[in-house]
Amino acid sequence: MSDDGRQATLAVRGVAVVDQPRWPAHDTPTYRALTSFRVEWAATDEAVTYEDATKQFRVVGWRANTRLEAEVEVPELDFSWRSDPLESSSATFGVIGEEVNGRYF
Repeated sequence: MSDDGRQATLAVRGVAVVDQPRWPAHDTPTYRALTSFRVEWAATDEAVTYEDATKQFRVVGWRANTRLEAEVEVPELDFSWRSDPLESSSATFGVIGEEVNGRYF
């Protein structure tokens, strides 16, 4: 997180997850898998506020340019997948700011 709170990066490498290719079918095989991803948020100058008093929810921040790259490996199936590079990624919606319990991305 940048000092001014207007840029953030979340990078995760080699997290163990479960792959179940035939989900939601019951009693299908599961496989150990690894996932990695990187997400970047960069605030624009467009301020936003989202609030729902009945749910005690409030976010104040900025719309953000957001991009992601990800990959998955399933060694037992000799399968891997990788998204397009971060530089070519974009999202249709992103927000960076603060909510009642801390940071919001």
